[in-house]
Order: sequence, then structure tokens, then C-alpha cells
Amino acid sequence: MSMQVFSARVQNGTIVPDEGIKLAEGSRVTVIAREAGAPFQLGPQDEAELVEAIAEADRGDVISADELFRRLSR
Repeated sequence: MSMQVFSARVQNGTIVPDEGIKLAEGSRVTVIAREAGAPFQLGPQDEAELVEAIAEADRGDVISADELFRRLSR
């Protein structure tokens, strides 16, 4: 599975990628938003960190939910 991270805006209820972004017709996308009505933008460093985190997950470099909760409770 290949992925790309890009910014977009909502126009008339439709997600419109920023200029220069090309997506094939029928592409499936995942949208991450803080909450309805509260859009946010990622800066270049944040986008790079997100891309790296996705790559780590794709490689299986993850921890279990139990381990996550153990670490959070510390």
C-alpha cells in the first residue's frame, strides 16, 4: 500500500486537495480532523513525522495496546 500525506480544504462540503496534488479517480483517502468544524493544518515537520509514523506501522514497528496503557500509566 502506498500513501501520501497532503493538505486539502473543504469547499462546498467537498474535500479539495491543495494545488499540485494529483489523485486518481476513485482513490480512497483517510481524513484526520480534530473535530467537526475545527480543521487544522500540519506544517512540513509535522507532516514528515506523520509519514514516518505511518512507515513504522507499515513495517510492524508497533507496540500492543496493553504495552501502550502500561507506558501511559507510568
